Amino acid sequence: MNENLFSSFITPTMMGLPIVIAIVMFPSIMFPSPNRLINNRLISIQQWLVQLTSKQMLSIHNQKGQTWALMLMSLILFIASTNLLGLLPHSFTPTTQLSLNLGMAIPLWAGTVITGFRYKTKASLAHFLPQGTPLPLIPMLIIIETISLLIQPMALAVRLTANITAGHLLIHLIGGATLALMNISPTTAMVIFVILILLTILEFAVALIQAYVFTLLVSLYLHDNT
Repeated sequence: MNENLFSSFITPTMMGLPIVIAIVMFPSIMFPSPNRLINNRLISIQQWLVQLTSKQMLSIHNQKGQTWALMLMSLILFIASTNLLGLLPHSFTPTTQLSLNLGMAIPLWAGTVITGFRYKTKASLAHFLPQGTPLPLIPMLIIIETISLLIQPMALAVRLTANITAGHLLIHLIGGATLALMNISPTTAMVIFVILILLTILEFAVALIQAYVFTLLVSLYLHDNT
């Protein structure tokens, strides 16, 4: 109970050196490249899920947007695996760091916007001024639309960071309450422990859903610009 509430969000170090790069690269081990003629069940399930997700996510894109298929699939697999990695005891979740999420959101958002201005210049500029806008409102509307465009990567990063961080804090608090009540009221502790198990199951779902939402929003930004 004396442990700092936010200690699990501190970047881990070894011999004074941050090991976050090794932690970020670790999930790639979970998706090995198949080297057999007939895959085992685990790899077959992984490939089926990837194909199902890619088919659903890329169905709205034209040929130019579908060139981002590898990027989008790599993104959702990376975020989902790092989110799930953080649910292991005494582990570190990279996606609780706003800097990492901004590092993913800003380049992807900038890529979609640059693609739009390059291939659909008129349509991209038209987003800043909807048709039929009264003349006195034009300057204010352009400012509002520009701010809404620039805030998109921040919204992507903050949404992912807040959802993952909130879940981990809630698990930490409920787990601490369970340990504290173990000697005082075992019955209450057991009830809270059941709640903790249900919350952990919910966090598994949240980890996957947040990865899907992040990638889906990037996909929608891409769709608007291709």
